[in-house]
Amino acid sequence: MVGAIDSADLVIRFNDCRSAGRGGRKTDVVAVCNTGRPALGMLGGGRWKASEPVRQAHEFWCVRASDMFAAMRAPLAISHPDLDDFCDDYTIGFETFARATDRRVSVVPAASHQALDAALSAFDPSPYVVPSSGLIVIAHVLDAIAGEGDRVVIAGFGHEGWLWHPFAAERRWVDAQIAAGRLERLDHQNTSPASRGT
Repeated sequence: MVGAIDSADLVIRFNDCRSAGRGGRKTDVVAVCNTGRPALGMLGGGRWKASEPVRQAHEFWCVRASDMFAAMRAPLAISHPDLDDFCDDYTIGFETFARATDRRVSVVPAASHQALDAALSAFDPSPYVVPSSGLIVIAHVLDAIAGEGDRVVIAGFGHEGWLWHPFAAERRWVDAQIAAGRLERLDHQNTSPASRGT
């Protein structure tokens, strides 16, 4: 598995890059949750910035569009008052860090997030706040990054975690993309190199 990941043309890791090591060492892009506590944790203190995967990456993708999350603040204050800092936007912090270290930064468009919400509705999701960052990036790669003939392969997605992500529906969505031939899962039986890896 490690060899297949490290030989991929593009390797995308997420947030604090916990997969690095047992999931290979190559890192081209770090996709970050740029709002709320995860963003604040990454930008504060310097540990994330100094980590090997982050130092190796040549680009950062912010997965949450600022305008979209600003619009979510008032409704969330009513439906989920405990998420009072969920929409706090730290995009400028990632932009500043990328600029200071001569790397690129981009924001996944709100339209990608909205299209994914619409697609997830077909898989009977339980009430949720937002799709996981991982799923947003997978959808973005499939729809906007991968070219004809590219293999898009995912590794390490267990589809579990934060209460307010629709993980059961996300798993069904991923399975549907695999069935349609758009996506593959990397496991110990499927370890050939991939042209696009996340």
